[in-house]
Amino acid sequence: MARAIIEKATGAFAAALLVCAPALAETVFNNVTVLAMDGSEAAEGQSVVIDGDRIISITPASELTPSEDATVIDGEGRYLIPGLGEMHGHIPPVLDGEQAVNDILFLYLSNGVTTVRGMLGSPGQLKLREEALSVDRVSPTLYLAGPSFNGNSIRSPTQATARVEQQVEEGWDLLKVHPGLTLDEYDAMAERATELGIDFAGHVPADVGLVRALEAGQRTLDHLDGLIIYLGGETKAISEEDMRAAARLTREAGTGVVPTSALWITLLQAADRETLFSVPGLEYMPANTVASWRSRYDAGSGAPQNMHVENRRRLLKILHEEGVEVLFGTDAPQVFSVPGFSIHLEIEEMKASGLSNADILTSATSAIGAHFADEDTFGVIAPGARADLVLLDGNPMEDLAALKEPAGVMYRGNWLSREMIEQELSEIAERAR
Repeated sequence: MARAIIEKATGAFAAALLVCAPALAETVFNNVTVLAMDGSEAAEGQSVVIDGDRIISITPASELTPSEDATVIDGEGRYLIPGLGEMHGHIPPVLDGEQAVNDILFLYLSNGVTTVRGMLGSPGQLKLREEALSVDRVSPTLYLAGPSFNGNSIRSPTQATARVEQQVEEGWDLLKVHPGLTLDEYDAMAERATELGIDFAGHVPADVGLVRALEAGQRTLDHLDGLIIYLGGETKAISEEDMRAAARLTREAGTGVVPTSALWITLLQAADRETLFSVPGLEYMPANTVASWRSRYDAGSGAPQNMHVENRRRLLKILHEEGVEVLFGTDAPQVFSVPGFSIHLEIEEMKASGLSNADILTSATSAIGAHFADEDTFGVIAPGARADLVLLDGNPMEDLAALKEPAGVMYRGNWLSREMIEQELSEIAERAR
């Protein structure tokens, strides 16, 4: 067929071309500035060629003539980055219905989130994970934790061991740790998980504590709560010396952190109420869900816990400085944390902690790709990497607000133009009323 050229002012006609183009046909991002997130400098005037679900070449635009049947996306004046990752996300139970699941998955994609580590498994999700790899399912790539290990689901070390074996047999990607496990139960889980080669991640149970969780090989500490409790940071200021010592212990153990900082600002009553109640994306969540979030915030503990918030901000900066693996995550959907849209709140909080634009982008792209390096290659723009890409009208290294309305998103080689994104968001908003 004749080459489809998608100009900057795409319009309905170009959107229709994209809808009609064969899925996973060759696509070329032409004359674009590439932010590869592999440590290299920004490269202007590049043509990035996609075949199927893979990046196959990156070539100066002046040296490439796209094939006649390629779809060409105009990148002049634009920036191309790897798709973003959400390392503590949630996928609705399949029992919530096909439409509810589809809407949440699309909300992630609409903001450039092309990989989600789902942190609470439920029946049907493993099938959904496999469907996400097909052309027909509009979804980020999913890595899924199984149903939770917690004080209610586990009542003995023997039961913990059996649950590990069951989840490995079923094919979950990792184990989710929640509070409530005894030390013996946690140790039994950790020992069997290590033997069978499956990661465990999440919270640090009170009976276990930070040091034992690190010794046992817990892969990530989510929400920073295990560190904060270890340091006594819920009620008092923490010294820099103590923070750095805890950060070094974490780094030496090879354990990463998923801060979910913005959520904790909400949970600690430290967010401005008026701003919080109008966060981006609320119009895409069911009205009864938003109402429950408002009620929960209003029924919170009262006075903002500013000391706790400041400790978390300082700790995140020190974790980064000490070389701990910092992985981007927001715990969406959660209270005022809308899938996809929550990344912008998290970015603001990470900046408040003192991380640079480059630090934040790395935590959401190449750092997550490195975390899953044994599974696939993504999080960078390079030949052979998964074709998860976000096209932007501005340079996010200069201003991360450029991420707020991507010109388009590619997930596993499938292209969503801005027009397609806005059309689907409009339909989701209508269903949410």
